[in-house]
Amino acid sequence: MRSVAKQFRTSLSVVQRWVARAAEQPLHAVDWSGRRPGCRRSACRTELHVEEQVLMIRKYLREESALGEYGAEAIYREMVSRDLKDIPSRRTINRILGRHGAQDGRRRRRYLSPPPGWFLPDVAASRAELDSFDIVEDLVIRGGEDVNVLTGISLHGGLCEAWPRAQITAKFTLDALVSHWRRFGLPHYAKFDNDTVFQGAHQFADAFGRVVRMCLSLAVTPVFAPAARHGFQPDIESFNRRWQEKVWHRFQFTQRSEVVTQSQRYVTACRDRHAERIAAAPPRRPFPKRWKLDLQTPLRGTIVYLRYTNEHGATSILGHTFLVSPVWCQRLVRAETNLIEGQIRFYALRRREPQNQPLLSTHDYHPPKKPFSG
Repeated sequence: MRSVAKQFRTSLSVVQRWVARAAEQPLHAVDWSGRRPGCRRSACRTELHVEEQVLMIRKYLREESALGEYGAEAIYREMVSRDLKDIPSRRTINRILGRHGAQDGRRRRRYLSPPPGWFLPDVAASRAELDSFDIVEDLVIRGGEDVNVLTGISLHGGLCEAWPRAQITAKFTLDALVSHWRRFGLPHYAKFDNDTVFQGAHQFADAFGRVVRMCLSLAVTPVFAPAARHGFQPDIESFNRRWQEKVWHRFQFTQRSEVVTQSQRYVTACRDRHAERIAAAPPRRPFPKRWKLDLQTPLRGTIVYLRYTNEHGATSILGHTFLVSPVWCQRLVRAETNLIEGQIRFYALRRREPQNQPLLSTHDYHPPKKPFSG
């Protein structure tokens, strides 16, 4: 055995183990498959007769018990009442039931997370880039100086930006976005929450704010997340948290200009760190050289609203209520408002089946032709 072990460059114990397994059998009858190391049966495993008792008591309780309870707790109580020996614990009884397939409970099924931007097919397929924008509000420097921060980040590239100011208005947001897109190029989509800074006035129907009009004039599709719902802006919310941790909570500021300086340092460092990711993102469109915003220009383009239907299968958009589908109640839809064709198309959205987005209904929609007064 030593010479064989030396010839095949292995240990003597390995050769001895295989010889012991072969024993007196002919070579063609030996099971040469590998086995797990250690004992074939755990030394601390419950004895077989105890497992049989557990299964018999479960069967008895299921068929004869007045309460109709036959889980681990009920089995344990019954074994105690019978004054049996070697009574296992409740957790051990559960493991015994699980080993023998005697558990009726269903385990929660875990589904894979949908891809980023799954509610927009072009974005989910990495054919288009999406920029998300949000506002971090009500930060106060000791002494009473207010700080509000307009933040933005791209979904695929991670191209971030932050604009600390005393107050974030629609006019400032418009100028900030135009400056950002002039420098880095236009995305295909721009996602916002339902703040009046982004969307426009809420007290009037068919209200399109200046940010929406600016996006449409640049052929950027505005996307509005569902109101008071979580999970649709994880990219920008994550960046907001990081910005507050690495900038706002990390330093002691005495004036707003210091916040602006430190924020710009952080944003530049983030771009340098994610330079490869930014370069690998879907290409951004060049900003038109002779573009000039005219807020009175007739609206042309598409606006996307992510909304939930009510108990009747209807949802509200732009101050109007539309019946989506009576069988699609309390569910998520994507409403594509095409201002050129004068239609709103409602598509069903499912997280479990992100690629299946059937058309539910189509409604005519023609916004009134009235001058913009913002």
